[in-house]
Amino acid sequence: MKGGKSKTESKRADPKLAVNKKGAATKARKPAGKGKAAKDPNKPKRPPSAFFVFMEEFRKVFNKEHPENKAVSAVGKAAGAKWKTMSDAEKAPYVAKSEKRKVEYEKNMRAYNKKQAEGPTGGDEEESEKSVSEVNDEDDDEEGSGEEEDDD
Repeated sequence: MKGGKSKTESKRADPKLAVNKKGAATKARKPAGKGKAAKDPNKPKRPPSAFFVFMEEFRKVFNKEHPENKAVSAVGKAAGAKWKTMSDAEKAPYVAKSEKRKVEYEKNMRAYNKKQAEGPTGGDEEESEKSVSEVNDEDDDEEGSGEEEDDD
């Protein structure tokens, strides 16, 4: 029997085909509580594309023409259909606005990244200044209270 399997070989399960049991599946899961890192609320938002700049204006016009329509999907479909039919010349103002916002975003991101790089050292200096002023305020208060005690 050249190609045949023995009884012991046929009984063994292929490890690739094995189904994980409940205990094994829980080990593979990520531990609870570890999710995505929190987003920085001070980070500048990404600029909209030319289509989304177009959508801002189109949404206003569409809502005036169709006040009974409350579906967001209908606005998106209508805007997409109109955007596809527009020529490059008609899209040019939206592309220009998008590029302008992109340049502004890049400027804001450079400032944000610079601030983040300086953040740890800058924060320590601010804390030390605060503590000095707090100490000075406390010293002033103590001197004033000492004079009152002497007067009595």
